[in-house]
Amino acid sequence: MYIWEHSDWPRWQFDLTQLAQPLASVRYQQGRLLGRMESLGFRLREEALLTTLTLDVVKTSEIEGERLDPAQVRSSIARRLGMDIGVLTPADRHVEGMVEMMLDATGRHAQPLTAERLFAWHGALFLTGRSGLVKIRVAAWRDDATGPMQVVSGPLGREKIHYTAPPAGRIDAEMAAFIKWFNDPDLVDATVKAGIAHLWFVTLHPFDDGNGRIARAIADMALARSEGTAQRSYSMSAQIRQERAAYYAMLESTQKGSLDITGWLAWFLGCLNRAIDAAQHDLSSVLAKANFWNRLGEISLTERQKKVLNRLLDGFKGKLTTSKWARLAGCSQDTAYRDILVLIEKGILRKSDSGGRSTCYELVLSAAEDRYF
Repeated sequence: MYIWEHSDWPRWQFDLTQLAQPLASVRYQQGRLLGRMESLGFRLREEALLTTLTLDVVKTSEIEGERLDPAQVRSSIARRLGMDIGVLTPADRHVEGMVEMMLDATGRHAQPLTAERLFAWHGALFLTGRSGLVKIRVAAWRDDATGPMQVVSGPLGREKIHYTAPPAGRIDAEMAAFIKWFNDPDLVDATVKAGIAHLWFVTLHPFDDGNGRIARAIADMALARSEGTAQRSYSMSAQIRQERAAYYAMLESTQKGSLDITGWLAWFLGCLNRAIDAAQHDLSSVLAKANFWNRLGEISLTERQKKVLNRLLDGFKGKLTTSKWARLAGCSQDTAYRDILVLIEKGILRKSDSGGRSTCYELVLSAAEDRYF
C-alpha cells in the first residue's frame, strides 16, 4: 500500500518530541549562518549569494542525472540579479529556465503558490515541450495517457517499480488541497513545513516530468519563508546530491509506509543541518577568495588574467597548462604563455612540482587560502 492509498490521507502525523533536537540544531545553525552573512560587506554578500544559487541550480539538476554548465548558470543568475561579474557566458534556454524558476521561488517566497505559478515553472523547465526526445504535457497536470505515473529503474524488460503515483484523475483535487495547505498560516514550524511540502509534492508527482526539481524549489521557497529572506546562504539541493542514494531510499520507504512521517522529517532536518555546515565552508572559501584579491593589492592585471585567475579560484579541476589557459582565456598559446610568465614574475603563479609531460602551474596561496583552494 502506498501512502496516498490510506483512508486518512493526507493527514500527516509526526512526533515533535523526536524532532525537537534536530529542529533546534537547524534553527541555531540557520541563525549563526545568517549572522555571519550579515557581517559581510555588500560585495562579499553578493559573491556568497551567487555561489549558493549557482550551486543550487547545478545540483538540483544533477540529482536527476542532468549536468548544467556552471559558468552558464552563474552568468544567468548574475544577469538577472544585476551583478557585475565581468564577461558573461551566454546561457542556453534550459539553463535560463532553471534559473528563472529558482529565483522566482526564493526571490518571491512571500507570494502565494498557485497552480498558474507551478505551470509557469514547469513551462520554464521544458521550453521545447519535450523531456529529451519524448513529448510531454507542459504547463499542465499529467493525464496518464501512456499509463500510470511510476518511478522506475533498471534496463528495459527488467525494470523495478519503486513507486506509483495517484491516478491523474485525482490530481486537480489533490493539488488544490496541497496549495491551500502550503499557503495557509498554521502552527506547523516553517522548517518542518518545508520537509512536508517536499514529500507531499513529490508523492503526488503531478507533472509528466520535472517533479523532483519543482519539489526542491517548493522546499527552498518554504525555507526562505522560514528565514524571512530571499538571500540564500546554503544549498539543500547540493547536500541532497551528495546523499542521493539515501534520499531516494528514504523517499521510497516513506511513500510505502504509514502517514507517520517522523522518520522522513528527521532525515530532512539532518540533511538541512549538513547543508548549512557545508555552507559555512563555502562562505569561508568566499572570504579566502576576497583575501586573495586583497593581498594582490594594486598589482596591475589584464581582464583576461583576472578572468582565468577567478576560474582557478572558483574550483578549476585538473592541472593548469598553457593550452588550458589558452582555452579558458580564449587566446593563443603564445599569449597564454606570456600571461603565465608575467604572473610568475609577480609571484601569483608558480611551476607545479607535479610531474607529467607538460609543464603545469598553480596559484601561490597563503596558508589560510590554501585550505579552501
